[in-house]
Amino acid sequence: MLSTLIELQRLKRLDRTGWTLRGLPNGTESVAAHSFGVGVTAMLLADKLTGQGIAVDTEKILRIALLHDWAEVRVGDMPRIATSYFGSDVRKQAETAAFADVVNDLEGRYVDLYDDYERRESLEARLVKAADVLDLLIQVLALERAGARGLDEFWEVAENPEFNLEDDAERIVLELLQSILKARSELHLNV
Repeated sequence: MLSTLIELQRLKRLDRTGWTLRGLPNGTESVAAHSFGVGVTAMLLADKLTGQGIAVDTEKILRIALLHDWAEVRVGDMPRIATSYFGSDVRKQAETAAFADVVNDLEGRYVDLYDDYERRESLEARLVKAADVLDLLIQVLALERAGARGLDEFWEVAENPEFNLEDDAERIVLELLQSILKARSELHLNV
């Protein structure tokens, strides 16, 4: 367990590549900071859904949120543009293999949780993916509020989101998305 924990420490210092490629300074956001944001967002979404009477496994949600980017400790944080060069299948194969190697010495269902996240089979995995997208947009909004510009391409993910959720879950996620978009709109009105 110790060797895995030591290796995962690197995620605290591994910069999210998208920000540095846009000229933002190193340290703008680490992979671990992003995972924290995804975890918090996913937890709050789970609480909201539970409050609406929807059965969700909050522990599973938090576990998936914590481990969804562990592969990056081995393959790095590949920006979206990298997929156009490597192809999504090669990227996914590399990340899946890296994740399996990271957790190889651990007992537990980590590979099953990661596979669920990648395939979006469960409601919990789909909620974490929604939280992943929402956290990205919240980070972009925070950066723009701090004066960063030239980040419009990150908002493209909000144009046709495919969260593959149903009924109240979809409504709750879309309400949060709309509140993020409204906050951005108001920010640009005041600039």
